[in-house]
Amino acid sequence: MTRMLGWHSLSQFFQIPQHLHAPIARAWSNAGRRTLSEFAPYAAYALTVEIFFQVALGAGLIGSERPSNRTDIAYLFYLPFSMVFVSSDDLHRRTAQLFMRPDQAFVWGIDLKQALRAINDHFLLLPEEERDKGISAFAHSPPEGNLVAELWDRFMRAGYRDEEQVKLSPEKEAALVKRLIEFSEQPTSSQREMTAEEVRMISVSRTVRKKRGSWWQLPKNHPAAKPRAPE
Repeated sequence: MTRMLGWHSLSQFFQIPQHLHAPIARAWSNAGRRTLSEFAPYAAYALTVEIFFQVALGAGLIGSERPSNRTDIAYLFYLPFSMVFVSSDDLHRRTAQLFMRPDQAFVWGIDLKQALRAINDHFLLLPEEERDKGISAFAHSPPEGNLVAELWDRFMRAGYRDEEQVKLSPEKEAALVKRLIEFSEQPTSSQREMTAEEVRMISVSRTVRKKRGSWWQLPKNHPAAKPRAPE
């Protein structure tokens, strides 16, 4: 009975179309009639958030006079797929950690902005000739004693601060660039779906500004890429 109540609550809260009820019930039966959290863990999680929201509304713990609370609580549906959840919304600040695992972190958005500003100020102290080399030349990791650094140390791979930068010789770098350009200029494949085994390399083009704000994203003396001719 308890297991069926979970399914009925799910179908009501998320308005699952009637024509899908029977196929889902068959799949549940074929899976051994397991609990909802075993059979459909993410659906069970979303249902937990939704029930919590309705109970909190009824108890006056979440205000009903603010329509955006309905939208704001829905952001918690992303939680299982994140390591760090950043928000400046007070509702998230009060509720997100109730649903987070020990290997996740909630970060108050205002604190993150201050930490990022401190990092910006830190690198602005570098000599201009150093900054002209582009941020990838000197900003390999955030400075210690900063919220961003704490998050990196917690969630990035161990030892990243001590890793030496991989440097290619000018010849190898030129050969790599040449290969990538040649690949990007190849005709696109057909629209048919390809399996992971068939795909060896995928090209995705992005435009990068040489300078953004105070920072050179590419070295200051780097030749600007020539725009492609219209097709």
